[in-house]
Amino acid sequence: MSEDTGAAAGGTAEREVVDICRDLLRIDTSNYGDGSGPGERVAGEHVMGLLHEVGLQPEYLEGFDRRGNVVVRIPGDERGTAERGALLLHGHLDVVPAQASDWKVDPFSGEIADGCLWGRGAVDMKDMDAMLLAVARDLARTGTRPPRDLVFAFMADEEAGGVQGASWLVDERPDLFEGVTEAVSEVGGFSVDIDGQRAYLLQTAEKGIAWLRLVAHGRAGHGSQVGTDNAVTRLCAAVARIGAYGWPLEYTATVRQFLEGVSEITGIAFDETDPSLLLAKLGTTARWVGATLQNTSNPTALDAGYKHNVIPGTATALIDTRFLPGRQEELLSTIRELAGERVDVEEVHVDRALETEFGAPLVDRMKNALAAEDPDAVVLPYCLAGGTDNKSFARLGIRGYGFAPLRLPAGLDFAGMFHGIDERVPVDALEFGVRVLQRFVADC
Repeated sequence: MSEDTGAAAGGTAEREVVDICRDLLRIDTSNYGDGSGPGERVAGEHVMGLLHEVGLQPEYLEGFDRRGNVVVRIPGDERGTAERGALLLHGHLDVVPAQASDWKVDPFSGEIADGCLWGRGAVDMKDMDAMLLAVARDLARTGTRPPRDLVFAFMADEEAGGVQGASWLVDERPDLFEGVTEAVSEVGGFSVDIDGQRAYLLQTAEKGIAWLRLVAHGRAGHGSQVGTDNAVTRLCAAVARIGAYGWPLEYTATVRQFLEGVSEITGIAFDETDPSLLLAKLGTTARWVGATLQNTSNPTALDAGYKHNVIPGTATALIDTRFLPGRQEELLSTIRELAGERVDVEEVHVDRALETEFGAPLVDRMKNALAAEDPDAVVLPYCLAGGTDNKSFARLGIRGYGFAPLRLPAGLDFAGMFHGIDERVPVDALEFGVRVLQRFVADC
């Protein structure tokens, strides 16, 4: 199950992007969230080499052992920079772990088969890293001066909240992003088929994250006794209430505009009380969109006890909650109420929700770049159920968008491959994405 591809003659951005992506996929940057992984140093050094090769002078930064970050600024037109500020184009180098036995191919082999490039990170997000590197290298090779300063950043630790990557850079080296007003990154710009109409989903919002720990308290004792104050029982009841809670449907401006767009395409009325008919037209993408119609709370881990015949005094659970823009306090107060008495709710990691305007001039430039390559398609705004490093950059006042353009075949379960098995990206989608990004940065 393998094919290969060589570097294209002339080394143009469109043709070299596959090789760049394949080389990145072959570098294991698994992030286990506890510092035990290989880190991003090797990948960061590889990125440094690619940028140095074309005469750029990137900066390599490590605030934590092996957690590599690379940032480079390409000067643009001074007038455009003064009018609009600089533009940040960023990606993360880490990936979630992969278990090879679950995959059809070695997840770190970077195989090319069936017209796709396979490997952990092929969609999240070494594909975008490769496209950004190809675009940056082409700008440097040709001596092109973009309409405004461009800052390219390739960072560590996004899969664990960006604490050792984007967040650290924002705290310790905000000078690297001086003058930046807007940013583009992952999980937006990809195409979906809606009732036979190709539509590109441009991310203008993302839900907030609240990773919580429940700590239930009880009376420790012998397992043979009558248990009237059992921490495990108390925890399980709390977890069951939280996991089963039915969060109400709510429509943010972005989600409402998206569903109205789907309604216009399909001719199906947007029913706020039951959007299931519209969601059914989205195929596998419906899972992602459905999660943006409400807050969510999912128990993900349990821990209690140390011996079969000992009742423990405490029991803990981890809860992954995501909240809509403007709903953080509502979610946290509801979780505390559901947890009940003698169950503490601790905040392990909390980060903001984001929402920005779809009518911005930068969005128009993204739409123009897509239209030039795919004139019959439509572009819709959407909200991401997960999170990106745009959360960290928002602390600097930078407005973030998801724009990693990919033209995908209608039957590909693209959304399902994020953190899934057999992650892969079509080769021609990578080439398409580079063309779109080149048009975009030429007009940004």
